[in-house]
Amino acid sequence: MASATDLSLDGRPVRGLLIDIDGVLTVSWEPIPGAIDTLARLRQAGVPFRLLTNTTSRSRSLLAETLVGAGFEVRDAEVLNAPSATAGHLRGHHPGARCWVLSSGDVGEDLEGVTVVGGDEAADVVVLGGAGPEFTYEAVDHAFRLLTNGAALVAMHRNLTWKVAEGLALDSGAYVAGLEAAAGVEATVVGKPSPAFFDAALAELDLDAGEVVMVGDDIDADVLGAQGAGVRGVLVRTGKFRPDVLDGASGRPDAVIDSIADLTVLLDGGRPAR
Repeated sequence: MASATDLSLDGRPVRGLLIDIDGVLTVSWEPIPGAIDTLARLRQAGVPFRLLTNTTSRSRSLLAETLVGAGFEVRDAEVLNAPSATAGHLRGHHPGARCWVLSSGDVGEDLEGVTVVGGDEAADVVVLGGAGPEFTYEAVDHAFRLLTNGAALVAMHRNLTWKVAEGLALDSGAYVAGLEAAAGVEATVVGKPSPAFFDAALAELDLDAGEVVMVGDDIDADVLGAQGAGVRGVLVRTGKFRPDVLDGASGRPDAVIDSIADLTVLLDGGRPAR
């Protein structure tokens, strides 16, 4: 693989990468073939990267620890997840607010500086993370009642599905859309495809948008979201990828490859699959 100064896509240099985790590096935390080697080759070539994920079931440090356990060489600082970005948004836009959080998994570590209240307390903000067994009728109805009483709605992401070993699973985007319609509110979305999330990752890399490429399996959240922030987007045919979704998308990726294993060939000047 070429050095970090020689990589390019469509004739333009690539100085850094943003890479999704679920469906790109792993499925149900099992490495996708070639993913471990690809990340190692990027590091060896001196290419800086951030693993940019909407995953809300694990904290930033636990995500890194889980990836290391799966065989990847990853540092905590190289992971940027939706809960940590959400905490930054809440501290900046709702300082001191009482936040009621509905999310699968424990992400309290990433919500530093945020006041989280219990279900029997009044709340200023309803925060939705990733969907799971916690999204019972009672819980979603409680969120609805808080919203109709004036609480703001903040979503860590609005993904409709995510990929697990058994296939596609319903994610919280469906609940976000339902609550918006039922309560007559509009959610502030912090994770991908929010431009603010990509901007935070670019700031960590200390690179301009035009120097960076995003690699993901979600045409809307990963690829089109990145392009909306000025970052080129590469779509992989793993994870939640479906040809019909790509065909019906409102935009086109800068490249489509079979998997993360083909990324280094693409950036070394090889021809991507289309």
